[in-house]
Formats: sequence, structure tokens, C-alpha cells
Amino acid sequence: MDGAGVRIWALPGIPEVRAGDDLAGLIGAALVAHEGGCRDGDVLVVTSKIVSKAEGRIVAASDREDAITAETVRVVATRGNTRIVENRLGVVGAAAGVDASNTAEGTVLLLPVDPDASARALCGTLRERFGVRLGVLISDTLGRAWRLGQTDIAIGAAGMQVVDDLRGGTDTQGRPLAVTVPVVADEIAGATDLVKGKATGLPVAVVRGMGRLVTDEVDTPGARTLVRTGEMDMFRLGTDEALAEGRAAGYAEGDAAGRAAGHAEGYAEGHAAGYGDGRAAGYAEGYAAARAAASGPSATPDHP
Repeated sequence: MDGAGVRIWALPGIPEVRAGDDLAGLIGAALVAHEGGCRDGDVLVVTSKIVSKAEGRIVAASDREDAITAETVRVVATRGNTRIVENRLGVVGAAAGVDASNTAEGTVLLLPVDPDASARALCGTLRERFGVRLGVLISDTLGRAWRLGQTDIAIGAAGMQVVDDLRGGTDTQGRPLAVTVPVVADEIAGATDLVKGKATGLPVAVVRGMGRLVTDEVDTPGARTLVRTGEMDMFRLGTDEALAEGRAAGYAEGDAAGRAAGHAEGYAEGHAAGYGDGRAAGYAEGYAAARAAASGPSATPDHP
């Protein structure tokens, strides 16, 4: 934090955004009109909806369920009509981020195809226009697994650090910090929602006082790097889905093992029974043949 603290405010003057609009131009014009530009170290937080609108990520509301399915990589949990899924961006949330709020009647919005790329484009253009270093975050609203309500997170980032890695330092008592990595991109995104809101028509916020997080480069590790996937994902399924998957796997393994054991036991029993029956039958046949041979013509010669 800079010495003067942190100041956050919504940027007025952004008109309704439509497909194909120059979003960087609209934001730049609003900055000039209401702030006289921007300062070195400022961070701009842009609501994902206006990025999606500018990029034409709009579909008919009647296709909402199909859109959710298309945007889904993996279903995590389902409760009634609610689907918690992992979307193409790796973000786990309701309805894959497909949203009907703040869009024209009869339409829904999809998330940007690549929010990090969108952030880089905005950041590069605005840095060139104003001649200062600034960071850009693209935010979206998300629920939390064990908390009620929603908050904003960063789904796109450019020109700034997304985490503040404190590992290797010490706390105020001199104890080593081994795991402390605040996700500053999400913290900033959540804070700006206090001034942007969902019903104010203010989709962009300016954050001043976090210049230490702003980098010289535009192309920095983006918000996609914050996604916890694969072996790091400790909560890959909802409780009901995990139990169902466990039961299915256990049934399949148990059924296969039972069939294999039954086959082995049946084979052993059949082999033993067959061997016994065959030995008894062979003994009886051999004994009968021997008796027949012993009582045949060669054993009792004819007498004239």
C-alpha cells in the first residue's frame, strides 16, 4: 500500500456497450472527461459483462441451457435446476458464468473467451494512450462453496501481480511465513464491487494506491494462473456426486472381484469333481475290461 492509503471509486461516463464497440476508447474517454486521465500505478477493474458485450458474447435466452452445457468442461454438482460446473476458464461456479442480468431482454451473456487476453488488450492500449503504467483486472461475480452470497473475483489480469507472495518473510513475531500468498487480484476485485455494484450502471472502477503491484510489463501471469486444478483440486465433486461416484466405483470393483472369485472357485470345484468322476469312471471301465479279458477265449481254451 502506498503511503497515502488506497482510494477506490467508480468511473462515470461509460455508455451502454454494444458488440464491436471500442471498449478501450470508451474507458479512455471517460477517464479524460472525469479524471483528467489516470496516474502511474492506477489499477482499472472492468466488469466482465461490458467486455462480453463488446466482444459479441451474446446469445438468445432461449438457448441458455444449451449455452451452459457448451461452456461446461465438468459438472461438479447439481441441485434441482442449479448446475455448479467448471467452465472453459477453469472457474467453478453456477451456470458456467452464463448470466441474464444487465443485458437486453431475451438475451444472456457468456464470459469472454479469454479474459486475460482481453485485459492485456485494454491495458496495452490505455498505457499507450496515457503514457503511464497501469494494471487492468476483469472481474466477475462468484459464489463460494461454504459461504452464502457472492463476491467479485478477477477472471482476467494484465500489467500487475495477481498474488502477493509473502513466503520466505516473517510475521510480526518473527515467525517464518511458509504458505502466505494473498490473492490481491481477487481482493481488489471484491473491493471495487462496493462502488460498482450491479444496479448502478457503473461497470468500471479505479483503484489508486496499489502501485507496488503494477508491473513494467503488460504481459504478466494472468488470472488463469489462480485456478486450482488437477491434483491441487481437493474438492473436485459435490458431496452427493462424490458418494455416487464412490458407490459406482465400489460396486464395479466388487462385482468384478466377486465374479473372478466365483469363477476361480467354480473352476476348482469343477476340476475336482471332474477329476473324481473321471477317475472313478476310468477305474470302473478298466476293471470291467480286465475281467472281460480274463474270462475270454484265451483264458478258457476250447477242448475237442
